[in-house]
Amino acid sequence: QVQLVESGGGLVQAGGSLRLSCATAGRTLKWYAMGWFRQAPGKEREVVASIDWSDGSTNYADSVKGRFTISKDNAKNTVYLQMNSLKPEDTAVYSCAGRSYHYLDYNYWGQGTQVTVSS
Repeated sequence: QVQLVESGGGLVQAGGSLRLSCATAGRTLKWYAMGWFRQAPGKEREVVASIDWSDGSTNYADSVKGRFTISKDNAKNTVYLQMNSLKPEDTAVYSCAGRSYHYLDYNYWGQGTQVTVSS
């Protein structure tokens, strides 16, 4: 059993910051990559940021570049998403995802955590 457990979501005012954490629970895995996704009501899920476990390379959605930072802790199999200068349009359910070795896509997902940014 492998579970991804998100924490750190909540309600913040525009311009504020949040730090999301995604910890691996249960059977531990070494990830090939991990990422953060979000889905707002009535919209499709989109990738926010991802990080490659081997070299630490990162990718960001254009809408969050310069504001969000993804990082990882190899020893803890944990990823973080530091979100600064939050905007109301960042409001969404944020989900953590992991990609294990020998898979071509993300195959483990957390339950999601709500991030609401008020104006």
